[in-house]
Amino acid sequence: MKKLRIEVFTAPGCGKCGKAKTRLKKVVEELRLDDIDWREVNILDELDYAVDLGVLTTPAIAMNGELVFSGLPSERAMLKKVSEHLGAASA
Repeated sequence: MKKLRIEVFTAPGCGKCGKAKTRLKKVVEELRLDDIDWREVNILDELDYAVDLGVLTTPAIAMNGELVFSGLPSERAMLKKVSEHLGAASA
């Protein structure tokens, strides 16, 4: 099975960014899957990459190089997107 790569785009001083990371961690732990790999991307450190993906605000979340959330998603929305991407990755 192919790994799902999730990136959380954050910025210094972003209050909602911490919530996005916490929600994502909870979703990943809830799914208990080893095929999810995620990292935090500081947009100041990787501005060109963020712009290439279309990140205009933080927090933002990309899955397998595709921007899927601009803003803070609910846990339910995040779980749904992760499940969809895992289904597509295994097909």
